[in-house]
Amino acid sequence: MSLQGKTVAFVGAGVMCEAMIKGLLQTHLTADQIIASDPHAQRGEELKQRYGLRFTLDNGACVKDADIVVLSVKPQVMDKVLPDIKTQLRDDVLIVSIAAGYRINKIAAGTGCQNIVRAMPNTPGQIGAGITVWTATSSVNGDQRNWTNDILGAMGETLFVSEERFLDMATALNGSGPSYVFLLMEALIDAGVHMGFSRQDSQKLVQQTVLGSVQYAIESGLHPAELRNQVTSPGGTSAAALYQLDKGGVRTVISKAVWAAYNRSVELGGDD
Repeated sequence: MSLQGKTVAFVGAGVMCEAMIKGLLQTHLTADQIIASDPHAQRGEELKQRYGLRFTLDNGACVKDADIVVLSVKPQVMDKVLPDIKTQLRDDVLIVSIAAGYRINKIAAGTGCQNIVRAMPNTPGQIGAGITVWTATSSVNGDQRNWTNDILGAMGETLFVSEERFLDMATALNGSGPSYVFLLMEALIDAGVHMGFSRQDSQKLVQQTVLGSVQYAIESGLHPAELRNQVTSPGGTSAAALYQLDKGGVRTVISKAVWAAYNRSVELGGDD
């Protein structure tokens, strides 16, 4: 176990923090190895009762003995949080940030630390079914990379990228990606209701269809175009539907949407 004997501090105790804690307690950590901080005392009590971890309202106290500090706060409050922890960090601490758009150079300037990992998880990580893209500074050593994989892997799959610029792409693709899928599901459910299904039945049909399609795509190893061709008979119902989707420019709209999310991520992460 690469995290054996290590203390992990979570600054910010939101839903993604809880997803990591839950996964880590099932795999790599015991409750006494985890401490979390948050400005909401009630949230701390919930986590203490649920997982038996330590909790404090003081960010500095949270990180002072930690081997690994996970910054799981909103990017807009990072400028307030970093001064709280800067003087309390150990020289060899590893910082893992999941704050969207907040650049490594800003974290380094705000903490004085050089061992920094920046990561982009997504919401399915709350049930251990997400994927997290991450990158690291050159000073992050092999052991620390293993720690990172264990921590982020608690939420699902991980993908390491060599350059920070890929994090903005990940924000647009996997970070925002669930919202695109949910919108498609919503449209399909509404179409089912329009045809005459009850909303409950339509939702069940769509959820299982999406779930089964993804599982089949993964297990088959085939390109989506090949899978689509398998279910598209000449002159059939799928062909009629796909004709309308292509006529409506669905591919172009999706591509533009992802590109817009990417540009927004770059904009939000721009240096002041």
